[in-house]
Amino acid sequence: MNVAFEPKVTLVGAGPGSHDLITVRGLRALQECKAVLYDALVSEKLLEGLHSAVKKIYVGKRCSKHSLKQNAINQLLVETAFQYGSVVRLKGGDPFVFGRATEEISYVESFGIPVSVVPGVSSALAVPSSQGIPMTSRGISSSFWVMTATKRDGSFSEDLYYAARSATTMVILMGVRKLQQIAQEVSKYRGSMMPIAIIQNGTMSNESCTITTLGGVTNMTDTLDLTKPGIIVIGNVVAEHPAFFEEEVQRVVHSCL
Repeated sequence: MNVAFEPKVTLVGAGPGSHDLITVRGLRALQECKAVLYDALVSEKLLEGLHSAVKKIYVGKRCSKHSLKQNAINQLLVETAFQYGSVVRLKGGDPFVFGRATEEISYVESFGIPVSVVPGVSSALAVPSSQGIPMTSRGISSSFWVMTATKRDGSFSEDLYYAARSATTMVILMGVRKLQQIAQEVSKYRGSMMPIAIIQNGTMSNESCTITTLGGVTNMTDTLDLTKPGIIVIGNVVAEHPAFFEEEVQRVVHSCL
């Protein structure tokens, strides 16, 4: 195909939620692109700040309701690059944390289109940090494990069981819809009194954080909107959250502005 420009694709991590948590390099790539393909968890404010001539294409996936299959997204990336030249593939968090970035890179590069990557601030780290929950803390936890709750067939990942058997801080993405089952499984190894945090709308103005114990999850699932994505943190580091008190471990709910 003859074009008057060299097509290129840049994978950009949009950060954990708030529009001002994108990196300087990522923002520059957005400001210089001609088209952007963006995901569901990308802040609308980021898109509103772009030039009106920039083509904005939504390719998000939420709760199994996909706007496009991954193969179609790959093809659209290539088509858009040839049509517009400079294209940004904007992903929530960091592109390489459950972002299927390698699949998109391989496909785009197979057409001779160069791809560059701008790392993003991962929600797995930033969202707990915004609530004052450390991933590691001397004498409490010396490591953390970021994982997805389930595999493609819907069963729990083996990593969830491996992490549950250890003392590591567990950070579980895409698991809110199976919160009760996760709590039941992990409590088999860590006990019902292990602290757990469920953070939704992380780093946004409507961010909320629910603090309880694995045994207390059953009593508070009705107060959570399980259709909304969130991050689950399990471990003794959750007790560092200001809303966690030893005498109220059965149920403590704290909503943050």
